[in-house]
Amino acid sequence: MTTEEYADLGATTENAMEIAETSMDRVHELVPQETLADRIRAKSVHATGDPEFQHLIRFTGDTDDDPVRAGARAVLDERPIVTDITMVKAGITGRGHDCPVRKAIGNGSELAAETGMTRTAASVLELDREGVYDDAIAVVGNAPTAALALADCIEDGTRPAVVVATPVGFVKAAESRKRLRAVASEHGVPTVTNVGRRGGSGLAAGLTNELVHVASDVRNGEVDR
Repeated sequence: MTTEEYADLGATTENAMEIAETSMDRVHELVPQETLADRIRAKSVHATGDPEFQHLIRFTGDTDDDPVRAGARAVLDERPIVTDITMVKAGITGRGHDCPVRKAIGNGSELAAETGMTRTAASVLELDREGVYDDAIAVVGNAPTAALALADCIEDGTRPAVVVATPVGFVKAAESRKRLRAVASEHGVPTVTNVGRRGGSGLAAGLTNELVHVASDVRNGEVDR
């Protein structure tokens, strides 16, 4: 086990590595490890501390493994990772990849002021106007309106390499992920999402980091591309 494998946990010391390994060992007792999709399910359990969360993960593609493979390919191709907010960006590991990582929030302030839409929705639309999301790893961990805006962009022709979306909350969160799944499925965009009200930035970052780990395994010949 190398530090690279648990870079997203921040484990670099011997004691931290032992804790990280023990934690994942316990997760693997609860989640099957038969497919690439199972790795995402396991990461969701690790990120939330809830064994039942594995049953809330949803995938769009011909198989559940498709978005995981698409994400790993995008990492290997050094495609941008674009998050909705700063917190998700901060959670993306800096090891095991050379993808540029940027956040959407902070863009589109004029659009938000003109239209009254949320800053996160406006920021997604602004970056989409610049072509940022095409072939990118699009990550939404906090804002349902960002997920809804991204769904609109996909409907209008934008094609991310993969979408990871786990916006959290009681208002529009579950609905935004449902719409995103429907639009992505219709237009052939691979996605990893969840159902229900729960989610959040830590979960989105953790699932994205698992795509990085799968890419590392592909690079090492342990997983087929």
